[in-house]
Amino acid sequence: MLALSSFVLLLGAAPPPPMVGVSVAVRGPNGQPIANAVVTIRLVGRATPPARAGAGYAVRQQNIQFNPFLLVVPVNADVSFPNFDQVRHQVYSFSPAKRFELKLYAREQNRTVRFDRAGPVSLGCNIHDQMTAFIYVTDSAFTAKTDASGNVSLAGVPQGAVTISVWHPYLRAPGNQVSRQINLGDGAREAFTVVLRMPPATSSSY
Repeated sequence: MLALSSFVLLLGAAPPPPMVGVSVAVRGPNGQPIANAVVTIRLVGRATPPARAGAGYAVRQQNIQFNPFLLVVPVNADVSFPNFDQVRHQVYSFSPAKRFELKLYAREQNRTVRFDRAGPVSLGCNIHDQMTAFIYVTDSAFTAKTDASGNVSLAGVPQGAVTISVWHPYLRAPGNQVSRQINLGDGAREAFTVVLRMPPATSSSY
């Protein structure tokens, strides 16, 4: 009898919504593409699948710059900071999502930090002011950064109400982020027009 009841309950359960793809274009006021903008999708009224931690995340120190300028990682990712320069570096961050400091270390040495809280993390070097970069730690499986053409595509998003957010370290908006809610049908092509502040004079190119 219990098995029959379970079978009836399963038959009555609603099937999961179909998965679709979402394409997002991020542009400036004059239509210029905005690279290194982080696009995140979260489901509304439903649990958003978490981002899964992988391996091989790294921010290199090379030519007295951080590379890449922006790295997107999932919560609990371990990120290495190898030094390929002839000089020593001292990497740090005062960001709420992750505060840390890696004491001076030399060429071909490496340090690793675990990023266990979602949010943007600004990186700097205590020795070289021109070194600036960002790590965006995400708790959503649907997160990626725009390419050089200002575009990003996210696959496997369940249909229904979602919120799409765009973050950039120099975006003129509260928290450097803008968001909108849409209802996904068979897929979506969304465009965001954003205004960026001028980066600090000492920062690397974005």
